[in-house]
Formats: sequence, C-alpha cells, structure tokens
Amino acid sequence: MIDFPPNTLRDLRVSYELDNLTEDKLPADPLLLFNAWLEDALTHKLPEPNAMTLATHGLDGFPTARTVLLKGLDAEGGFHFFTNHDSRKGAEIDANPRAAAVFLWTLRHHQVSLRGKVEKLPRDEAESYFSVRPRGHQLGAWVSEQSRVIPDRTWLEQRLQDMEARFAQTDIPCPPNWGGYRLLPHEIEFWQGRPSRLHDRIRYTRQEDGGWRVERLSP
Repeated sequence: MIDFPPNTLRDLRVSYELDNLTEDKLPADPLLLFNAWLEDALTHKLPEPNAMTLATHGLDGFPTARTVLLKGLDAEGGFHFFTNHDSRKGAEIDANPRAAAVFLWTLRHHQVSLRGKVEKLPRDEAESYFSVRPRGHQLGAWVSEQSRVIPDRTWLEQRLQDMEARFAQTDIPCPPNWGGYRLLPHEIEFWQGRPSRLHDRIRYTRQEDGGWRVERLSP
C-alpha cells in the first residue's frame, strides 16, 4: 500500500446534507428530474456542468471511459454528444452500440448515471452543430486524428498550420468522419447524497409502452 502524506485519502470526508430525494419529488419522466438537476448545476455555476463520463466496451474486452460534453437532449430522451467517428470511442460504439454515462455535480451532491444503446445522429444535425462551433474548434476537428499515435507535439502544430492555410479564405466544412451520437438510456439512476452515507438512489427503467418503472435502491 502507498504511504500517503499526512492529508491521506482515507481522511477525506464530505458530509452530504444539502437535500433529499423522496418519492413525493419524483416526476413520472426522469428527464424532468435530470433537467431540474442540470439547471441547478447551471444556476450554481458549477464547472463544466454538461460534462459526462462515457464508458464503452473496449475492442480488447476491457471497458474504456472518457469525459465528453452533453450537447443536446431530444424528445425521446436521447443524450447527444459529438466526436470523431474514427476515434477509439467511435470504433467501440460501432462494434458494440451500448454505453453507460455518469454526470457528477459534486458541489451539489448529485450524480446521474445512464445505461442504454447508442445511435449516430443524422449528418445534417452534425453539420448544423459544427457550423456554430468556434473556428478554432472546427480547425481542431480537421487537425486531430483522434486516438491515433502521433510523433510529437510539433506534428500536431504543423497540421494546424496546414489546415489554417487550407481554409484561410473559406468557411470550414464538417469533416466527413466527424459527427454526433445519442445515448438512448433504458435505465437512469439518480443519486442524492445524504448523511451517514445513507444516500437516496432512485432508478428509472424504461418499459415497453414507453413509460418508466421507478424503484428505490439501497445505498
């Protein structure tokens, strides 16, 4: 075991006493509760409130995870994010279109976890979103061969110069290998921190008729 310095990890404690999640507060549709918690994170100006950890099934059999940014929700409950389709996550989604995601709003003692299938968004939606990204972000999408091994930082900076020259006199189009996905959850769990580690855990499970079964889980 590593010998930690005086302020050891074992001594770190947080007392969860901000709120509760009781049955009388639960809407029939979990997206209503998710939107309320996201608005709460925005209201309290939490950093990167739309950041979610996305876990996929690795091609080598091991799970992989990374942080992506939520960029939209649709009427069917799909959570939208955008990336390079040729990236590691893109290859893993192609091979196994199922994923899990977690939102953690630490300062508000809130966590939301999702599990479900992943689908590509229509090309026109990807192009529409790409068109409003900052120009530097657009260039970055052309520069990066995401997840590939590259020689060094100089290679990346040279690629940026090349792309700046290529698109110097024109709008930057959406790269053909860049686009969006939506995670359509069949399960959404809400975690509310409570005292004595007796947290509130509420799980919504999608039913065949489109409704949701609601259950409380033991912490």
